[in-house]
Order: sequence, then C-alpha cells, then structure tokens
Amino acid sequence: MDISYQPIGVIHTPFQSVEGVPIQPVAASGVRGHVEIFPEFADGLKDLSGFSHVILLYHLHLVRETRLTVVPFLDSQPHGVFATRAPVRPNPIGLSVVKLLGVEGNTLYVENVDVVDGTPLLDVKPYVSEFDHLTDIRLGWLEKARERARTQKSDDRFL
Repeated sequence: MDISYQPIGVIHTPFQSVEGVPIQPVAASGVRGHVEIFPEFADGLKDLSGFSHVILLYHLHLVRETRLTVVPFLDSQPHGVFATRAPVRPNPIGLSVVKLLGVEGNTLYVENVDVVDGTPLLDVKPYVSEFDHLTDIRLGWLEKARERARTQKSDDRFL
C-alpha cells in the first residue's frame, strides 16, 4: 500500500533552525507565527475563525532518519519512539495545538507555535475540548519530567 500526502500550506515562525525550538507548544508561550494555506485550499478555512485553538498536523521535513529507540529531550534514558514525541519516526508527522488569533484570507495567525519556519502543513483541525481534553490520563515515564517540558528547547540530536 502506497500512501502519500501533499502539503496544504506552510507554517511560518521565528525559528530558522531546529536548535532552540521549544519542544511543545506549552514551552512556546507567546511565540507567534502564521500559517499560509495555499490558495486552492482557502475555502476550507470557512468558519474556522470561531475556534480559539487549532491542531496543526505537519511534515517534519528536516528529519533525515528513523529510530525506533530514542533518548528524548525530557529524559536521559532510552524509550521506544512511540512512547515519545521525538521527530525521528517512521512517518515524521508533527502535531501542535496552537492558539488561533485570527484568520485573514488564506492566512492563520497563531500563538504558542513550536515549529521550524517553512514546515509543510498537512492538515488543520479545530481543537474541541469536549473531544480532545481527557482527564483520566497516565503520563508514563514523562510523569517525572512534566515541569521541564515548559522550558526545554530542542537541539540537534534528531537531525
């Protein structure tokens, strides 16, 4: 089975390289960017402006390898890649929940963005708390690293 996706836009941020990018939107508080939706997909933005947050799904275009075991940014021990959010995945797809500041034409203005400038966008979905916010959760190995997630920046370990 062959699966392929085409970008629907490009994410623009202040981050010109992987080094120094916050590793999750929680660590990117106040960082603004914009998402350029290609004109042929602009009609798909109808009614999106009524949402406060959106989920961005994107291709981690700077990833050059796949690893099934990684030492993630928030730990010093190796874990399976599927138990982390490390970018060196078999399908390098990233996900960020960002604040939607506004929609103008085919541009989304966003905040709390943790993505490298020029990242190809695959999809946009509205964040819906009744669907997406869960309260009965376990954090596995991340439980010990929760507070560090607010300040941790990326480095070049996954390039």
